[in-house]
Order: sequence, then C-alpha cells, then structure tokens
Amino acid sequence: MAIVWPFAHYAIRLGLQGLNDGAATGSRLFTRNGPVPNMAVFAHMVVGGLLTLLVSLQLLGSLRARWPRLHHINGYAMFTCAMLAGAGGLAYIALRGTIGGFWMDLGFAIYGTLMIGAAVQTVRNAQRRRIDRHRRWALRLFVLALGSWAYRVHYGIWYALTGGVASNGAFTGAFDLVQNFAFYMPYLLVLEVWFRRPAVQREMSTQTSL
Repeated sequence: MAIVWPFAHYAIRLGLQGLNDGAATGSRLFTRNGPVPNMAVFAHMVVGGLLTLLVSLQLLGSLRARWPRLHHINGYAMFTCAMLAGAGGLAYIALRGTIGGFWMDLGFAIYGTLMIGAAVQTVRNAQRRRIDRHRRWALRLFVLALGSWAYRVHYGIWYALTGGVASNGAFTGAFDLVQNFAFYMPYLLVLEVWFRRPAVQREMSTQTSL
C-alpha cells in the first residue's frame, strides 16, 4: 500500500477539489460549462484512487483467512469503486474525449470496459461459489485496478531514462501511443500465461473457500 499511496492520495485530493470547484484545479481535464464531464472525470479520480488502496488489501491471504467478513465487505467496496471508475472514465471519453485523440480514446475505453467486466465477473463468480473463477477474475481486476498507477510509473521511468524521447504534451508521440495500451495489456497477457501453468491450475482448483 505504501507504494501506491502517493498516487492514490493525489488522485483523491485532486478529484475532491475538482468536484468542489473544477476551475480551481487548473487541470486540463476541466471542461468549462461542462458539469457532466467534470462530474464524470473528477468522480472517476476519487473512486479510482480509493480502488487503488482497496485492492492492496484484498489479496492479503491473512485478511481472507482471519477476517473473511472484512474480505467480503472490501470486495464489494472494490466492486463499487471499479464500476464507478470505469463508468466515469467511459462517460468522460464519450462526452469530451481524451487529450491524446483517437488512440488514447480507444486504449482507455477498452481499459474502462475491461475494468467493469472484471468487477462484474469477480462478484458474480463469488456469489455462485465458483472459487477458481472468482480468484482468476479477482486477479484480473487487481491488475486493472493498478493500471492508472502503472501508467504514471511507466512515464516516470521513461522520462528518467530518456528525458522523454518519443513523448510530447499532446500525447501523440510513439511512446505515448504505445502507452495507451501498455499500462494494462501486457500485464493481463502475462497473467493469462501464468494461469495456464499446471501448478497454478492445480492450486486454484483445490481452493474451496473465499
């Protein structure tokens, strides 16, 4: 949690400030005379920041074993945050669009859709006691929930190493275009490969409790 705290704190603080007085944030996300897109994007930031914190707790085995009720409550809180974050992001893209244009719109829209889908499947399989499927979807949601944090980490590392080669303020450079998908797609692919390891399949199939 300590690693993601600075990002989560920033997102929640800026989101709350934006909901209170969007113009005062000085953010390019602010839309003049656009209360709906402003509500969508700043609420997205608040619940997205909360989701980043909650997901850090949810995968703790000790929490699930010692306090299963807290695990369930935290899971539903994550579900709510993921749904609201995904919906807020998608609404903002539809109403205003991202600064990076079509490719950023596409990459982020896919990300938001996957977030909502993973949240629904995680809860759906938990309610039906399909433990193996529940945990697979929970791990997918975990990866997606950390996506916004990973996006900024990627940029931080890239600028530290290259000074920002192939990146620009309009987010249309080669690195920017790759980043529209690279902050979540590669991690999901690695996760799917990991799921297919025989040892992992055996371990998940033998787990019988939430």
